[in-house]
Amino acid sequence: MAASVQGKCDPKFAKVREEFERNFAARGEVGASVCLSVDGQVAVDLWGGMANPETSDPWQEDTVSIVFSCTKAAVATCAHILIDQGKLNPSALVKDYWPEFAKAGKEKTTVQMMLNHESALPTLRDQVKPGGFGDWDYMIKRMEDEEAFWEPGTRNGYHMVNFGWTVGELVRRVSGKSLGTFFREEVAEKTGAKFWIGLPESENVHIAPIRMYEPKPTDQPTEFTIALMGDPNSIQHKSFLNTGGWDWNNRQNQAAEVGGGGGLSNARGQVKWYTELATNSGKLVSADRLAAMGRVTTATQRDATLLIPSRFASGYMKSMDNRGLNLGPGTSAIMGEAAFGHVGAGGSIGFADPEAGLAFSYTMNQMGGGLLLNERGQSLIDAAYQALGYRTNAPGSWVR
Repeated sequence: MAASVQGKCDPKFAKVREEFERNFAARGEVGASVCLSVDGQVAVDLWGGMANPETSDPWQEDTVSIVFSCTKAAVATCAHILIDQGKLNPSALVKDYWPEFAKAGKEKTTVQMMLNHESALPTLRDQVKPGGFGDWDYMIKRMEDEEAFWEPGTRNGYHMVNFGWTVGELVRRVSGKSLGTFFREEVAEKTGAKFWIGLPESENVHIAPIRMYEPKPTDQPTEFTIALMGDPNSIQHKSFLNTGGWDWNNRQNQAAEVGGGGGLSNARGQVKWYTELATNSGKLVSADRLAAMGRVTTATQRDATLLIPSRFASGYMKSMDNRGLNLGPGTSAIMGEAAFGHVGAGGSIGFADPEAGLAFSYTMNQMGGGLLLNERGQSLIDAAYQALGYRTNAPGSWVR
């Protein structure tokens, strides 16, 4: 039986709905949401499938799920608000705000390096204690004591979960508020976004449990996967598996402010705040800060963690086209060149494209394979740009 898809879709974006339905029919989708706005107006807001197939619980209008590293864009937005307010300087040394961080080879780390995934703490060498991700003070002490993996600023290596504590602690120190509180007050409440970094126990929210990706015999292993599975001392293995046994589906754990991957939302929730950036509304940041937020600030042919070419703005992912490099599936995420946002593990994504006036998000509960996007999310993005009159993504990003 075909999955039931509900919601609204402007006829101009009919192909987005077609691809969304095809995800359920042919691409293994279980439960998901997709939403987009153009020039501030919501044109697509769809959801469907099952929130929990084991209980026959359907994905509802307000169902949310863990969006993993999409959360990093929320953390980055908090930092940019503080930069815009003149309270945080990207060129300043981290020790100016966080003196205890300046040791073990990290003395010359700048705020910009932290936003660029260049601060040389992609993971932790020693085991995280059981439940450690839920203990903010413990994780901050671990960031302070960890020896740099390289000279900060000399290379880029994706800080898989640590980004939420490195940048998040700057937000906390400068604002005097916890990361989750600052995001709630300065972003979520101002835009009406149902997005949490640390879900309060008092919130009665319909949550779809995340379903892990199960590798298939036909999967082409990426270099990242080979290192993850074959070298327990590698950055890849420790980034992905040194979590202290953290269970993302545990309701108590979801109350923790894990800015590197613990955000809870759906597509509508992400589009709510990305719309303010896509339309240059001024509600979150000034026009000058917005222009800086979308600029590529670091790019490499070999990310020290992901082991693929990567491109980042200050805390955000940019369009990454690795289709012709034979690096395996799921190693690209193609948006407009002006777009900035973030993918989440398993293939979710949210982004703003000020050139197109587009805010877009796709979330789901069944993780897909690969490091970035799989066919489910990319097909929706492609359909959205095509509906807006964009001609091709052959150059590596969508162009008119």
